[in-house]
Amino acid sequence: MLDRLYPYRFELFLITQLAVLFGSLFIPSAWFENFVLPFLLLLNLTFGLILVSKKKAITRFLFAIFCLTVVFVIFEFVNSANKLHNIKLTAYFVFYSVVTIEIIKQVWKAQVVSKNVILGLISGYISLGLLSFFLCLTIEIINPGSFSGIESSINSPNKYEQLMYFAYITLMTIGYGDILPITDMAQKASMFIGLIGQFYLVILTAIVVGKYINQSSTEFNTH
Repeated sequence: MLDRLYPYRFELFLITQLAVLFGSLFIPSAWFENFVLPFLLLLNLTFGLILVSKKKAITRFLFAIFCLTVVFVIFEFVNSANKLHNIKLTAYFVFYSVVTIEIIKQVWKAQVVSKNVILGLISGYISLGLLSFFLCLTIEIINPGSFSGIESSINSPNKYEQLMYFAYITLMTIGYGDILPITDMAQKASMFIGLIGQFYLVILTAIVVGKYINQSSTEFNTH
């Protein structure tokens, strides 16, 4: 089963990433955040497992995190107190960190620039945004009020949407100024997110473009 899905790992991972990001455009925010988003994240984690399935040790480690995350999600559905919320966030952060590194390595080591490499490049960038979101959310949970311009209640569905928006806007170094980091930790995190986004675009994208140019030159010369 894993071997059959592996060639489509980047497509599946990317599709579920886009559903996580833009699903609330089609489903009311309260329903999406409370019922649909947890399912989509678990589905995205499943495809993340497929993405790393060629490395058994990493797969076993991430599968353990996946199982824990499933338990946390079920517990939150049953118990609205969200006592395991912070642990769940940590599990997501670790999982996506490992998967993002693996995506970057697969794109970096690719000998031929194919559709998979391009999709992997896109997925890696979106994964960096998700990691940035979990980082911002963790900072806001630890120190409420770290970001101005967002709703004050940490349980508000809109707060998740706003922090997700801020994370991606910062990653892309757009910075509209409607949401601002106002604590030292939040400001340092914003600087880090912006730098990582630029490093990714400058270094990894340049490598892929360089490989594509060399590949095209080789194919032209052989003809």
